[in-house]
Amino acid sequence: MPGKMSPMNCTPKVRQKTFGVLFMKYSYEQRLVIVQRVKQGEAIAHLSKEYHINKTQILAWVRMWDKYGRVGLEKQPHCRPTPALKEKVVRLILEKGVPLALVRIEYCIGKTALQRWVSMVRKDGYESLHLKKKRGRPPKDPMARPKKKEPQTELEKLQAENLRLRAENALLKKVKALVEEQKAQARLNGQKPSTN
Repeated sequence: MPGKMSPMNCTPKVRQKTFGVLFMKYSYEQRLVIVQRVKQGEAIAHLSKEYHINKTQILAWVRMWDKYGRVGLEKQPHCRPTPALKEKVVRLILEKGVPLALVRIEYCIGKTALQRWVSMVRKDGYESLHLKKKRGRPPKDPMARPKKKEPQTELEKLQAENLRLRAENALLKKVKALVEEQKAQARLNGQKPSTN
């Protein structure tokens, strides 16, 4: 059904990126000219060299044109696929042997994402597609002040105090070394060392 995009089972995402296909560098008109030249029989290899574009990129544009027409070359809002859709497309690739390139065009999913999902399933099974990724900043390093938790065992309290005292001790050693260095510098300059 050229001209209409197939609806995806996905949740909307704000960022603009379409089908994992490079769109930012080339305008719609430029992509259209390249696709038309391929359709008129020009070699993709020749166009790849002329425009400095990867051959697979041009082929992806041609496939998008063939499947969706004009809309296939325009930017579309990127969607975050649901776990069910991820499982469906990975099963097509692994169990039915459908080529990745065809699944990519049919379901409007980027090549890298498909490859990542397939490798996840091969490594950890289909359940890995349904796991939620932890988002946000990773936890701080162990030297940072721990978050306050109400119930602490006596051992945890002592370990936290020990860690705090070690950090304080290291700071005092650095301050002492700086003071000694300043005194030595003052002696070299012929001044009396300061008493503070």
